Amino acid sequence: MNLFDFFDTIYPMGPEAKKALEQLIREKGYAKNEIVQELGSRCRTIYIVKTGGARIFYYKDGIDITEHFAFENDLIVRAESLFTGNPTSKGIQAIDKTRMVAIDSEKLFHLYDQHHDLERLFRLIFEREYVNTVKRLEILQFKSARERYLELLETTDFVQKIPLKYIASYLGITQVSLSRIRSGLG
Repeated sequence: MNLFDFFDTIYPMGPEAKKALEQLIREKGYAKNEIVQELGSRCRTIYIVKTGGARIFYYKDGIDITEHFAFENDLIVRAESLFTGNPTSKGIQAIDKTRMVAIDSEKLFHLYDQHHDLERLFRLIFEREYVNTVKRLEILQFKSARERYLELLETTDFVQKIPLKYIASYLGITQVSLSRIRSGLG
């Protein structure tokens, strides 16, 4: 799906707003395992995955933890840094060969006063991401590891390309537990 067709499914923009947004959009390619945003940096870019997949990750007690996955048409930002301007201990990494749309957030936010439909579109996109975050927390609290894994399988066909260690940390379990769940499904 074309990016603007995708945006139209969320909130249709007028032609002036589309033209202004087109000026900010840069498409970038990333190699497998390439770091998109470094740990400890400030998030100044809004990314939308076109193809491939990416993850938000951090380290806790020296262990690599995956907080979020993003696949086709998914937004990926480190929101706590994007909205506060502060550096974050989280990073963004391409999981596989990935193409993303990158939008400079400062320039986008400046356009809000001129193009209210842009502001509305991105407010709706961020609201949707917030709801997804709340759902993720509820899933971690109330569902079993097996149920969490099955839900991940329903969200994307990309799971086969994700290293097991990333999936296990995302689910909050060990790789051994993940292997047991996977063998119990087959």
